[in-house]
Amino acid sequence: MRQLQEGIQLTVIPTTKFKTIRIFIRFSTIHTRLQAVRRTLLTSVLETNSQKYPLQTDLSAKLAELYGASFGMNVSKKGNLHQVNVTLNLVNGKYINDDQILSEGIDFLKEVLFHPNQKAGLFDEETFRLEKENLLDYIASVPEDKQAFASLQLQELYFGKDNAQGIPSFGKISDLKATTNADLMATYQKMLAEDVVDIFVVGDVDETIVYDLFAQWDFPKNSRKQPEMFYTQTLFPEVKECTVKEAVTQAKLNLAYHTDIYYTDEKRYALTVFNGLFGGFPHSKLFMNVREKNSLAYYASSSVDTFRGYLTVQTGIETSNQQKVLDLIQEQLTSLAQGDFTDLAFEQTKAMLKNQILLSLDNAQVLIEMKYLHQWLPTTALDTQAYIDKLMQVSREEVQEIAKQIHLQAVFFLAAEGDMNE
Repeated sequence: MRQLQEGIQLTVIPTTKFKTIRIFIRFSTIHTRLQAVRRTLLTSVLETNSQKYPLQTDLSAKLAELYGASFGMNVSKKGNLHQVNVTLNLVNGKYINDDQILSEGIDFLKEVLFHPNQKAGLFDEETFRLEKENLLDYIASVPEDKQAFASLQLQELYFGKDNAQGIPSFGKISDLKATTNADLMATYQKMLAEDVVDIFVVGDVDETIVYDLFAQWDFPKNSRKQPEMFYTQTLFPEVKECTVKEAVTQAKLNLAYHTDIYYTDEKRYALTVFNGLFGGFPHSKLFMNVREKNSLAYYASSSVDTFRGYLTVQTGIETSNQQKVLDLIQEQLTSLAQGDFTDLAFEQTKAMLKNQILLSLDNAQVLIEMKYLHQWLPTTALDTQAYIDKLMQVSREEVQEIAKQIHLQAVFFLAAEGDMNE
């Protein structure tokens, strides 16, 4: 890692695994309700055109010139952070006898990020209007995906409507409607001036050449401090419950648990194994006992978030089976707390986790995400083998302890109309 300036770092991950070069830039700041929707709209506007490429077709033509390079921007959330992500995939010039493609690709990104299509301090009005309409349509369509809708409703229930953590990474439709072109320009300027910026380049490249190319980028000279990544929430004395009735063919029963285990915690290895046994794999208790043995769910799985101390269970069920499924999920948690799982299932979980990790190393983005976390959270930096060793050392008793400290906090039920007792 090399600092371009305070809060802006460049990391080159040299590897001959890939015939392409992946350039990934992440802007990180605190996630807030307004920033979420405005930064999402900003990604759409910036990736559409620029001063040099005023039409979307101009921008596409440039990507075609770069031997069919792929380019995109999106947003994500991690704990307290809201992230704007910029990705460019280029063919490695060594394979096509073109040693200029890397510098041309980096220049393309510089153009898009630093020279947007603007006039008199505002984004091109037509681009702004169209992209705002597209995003309004997208956010309005999210509830049509009932699984995604249930997950977002559970998040809002668990963290609270007035808490930024209850807001999805793409924000709220009411805030988008109120967003003006001037608001968006202010968001853009704030992102360039204040966000922590992590730049990654993965591929068979010369680190010095890459550094020299990015050193020419003229970011505003400001003090940029890393925000706190983790969001912590106190344990509530009562479980929050919410039921919504809609004309659905399959009901969704989603549960949220408080774990109080974070990425920097040694307990996270045991939590990872616990989740694999609970609902992370096809041999897990939720899958085998709720879905297979009792045929009470179309799907049943669990996932953990070690940046918010949060574990969720997702199920698709018949509305009339709500209480049975709730009871059965609790039974699986209790059985894990009591050590009621076979050595075979325990070892199979570890083997599958190891396999998952080793397979993921063939993905350039996984390598980037690992480096990103190591740089933000240096105490967690482990090489792959050391990480696998930590998982392999998890004991049955440690898994039991995890099961005992997990507390149900929220239940969201998307029920089919007419299938419940009124």
